[in-house]
Amino acid sequence: MDSLTHQLTQLLNVQQIDQYIFQGQTNQLFGSHLFGGQILAQALIAASKTTNRPAHSLHAYFIRSGRTDMPILFKVENLRDGSSLSARQVYALQDGKVIFSAMLSFAQPEQGLEFQIKTPHYPAPETLTSEQEHKISMVNDIPEPMRAIMMQQFNLLIHPVEFANPFRPVKADPQYAEYFRSFDKIEGELDHIAMHQAIAAYYSDYNLLTTSLRPHGVSYANGGVRSASLDHTMHFHHDFRVDEWMLYDMHATRSSQSRGLNFGEMWQNGKLVCSVSQESLMRQRQFKSRP
Repeated sequence: MDSLTHQLTQLLNVQQIDQYIFQGQTNQLFGSHLFGGQILAQALIAASKTTNRPAHSLHAYFIRSGRTDMPILFKVENLRDGSSLSARQVYALQDGKVIFSAMLSFAQPEQGLEFQIKTPHYPAPETLTSEQEHKISMVNDIPEPMRAIMMQQFNLLIHPVEFANPFRPVKADPQYAEYFRSFDKIEGELDHIAMHQAIAAYYSDYNLLTTSLRPHGVSYANGGVRSASLDHTMHFHHDFRVDEWMLYDMHATRSSQSRGLNFGEMWQNGKLVCSVSQESLMRQRQFKSRP
């Protein structure tokens, strides 16, 4: 089997070299720069392999741009194993330089007080058009040099609630929502909570930063702004399965100082299962006028 789901789980399932040393492979998703969601997911898997507790929070910083032409070395530090919580620090390195760092906390599930915000209501995912179908409809808007990369099928199935064409950006509210799931069931030895959390982390970085670009009518695709993830936080509230539909409801609260602050909530079966926050770079490009 060489399905997109199989390729994704194999990519994220980092190889253990020593007790706290792991190696992850890379793939080219958006050109030569490494997709930040991949580093998030691989770091979570690496740290998860050092404890039998599921993660409940992840706090990460993207320090340097990663490269897609070399593997990533992950170093995990065991900071503490307490009676109920375990803490891990993870560093990702390429070419001897730290490109990413993250602090993760792990805890066994337990019963306690329960509360969540109101469940959002959108059309069912089965009634919506897939992202890939939307891309096919806008293929003539994509410049020829970018077309092959942009038209690649992403390795998760995505159904946007209301698709936004990045090559024809318009000013809009700082909100965006999508459903997502893996194409195939995750089975066998990789069907564990860490892999489901890792795939959610992988996807959480896919469109989140675009929410703070929307009020300005600019896009990463039209060359008017340089955008990148700067930091990323996730909290895992309940178990979930990424091979079943999940809703990712995103919004931004502020853009200033060439940065945007973005938030997201992941829902499944009416339950808030993950919360995400991210600060992103949104620096306008300066073009020199021709004489």
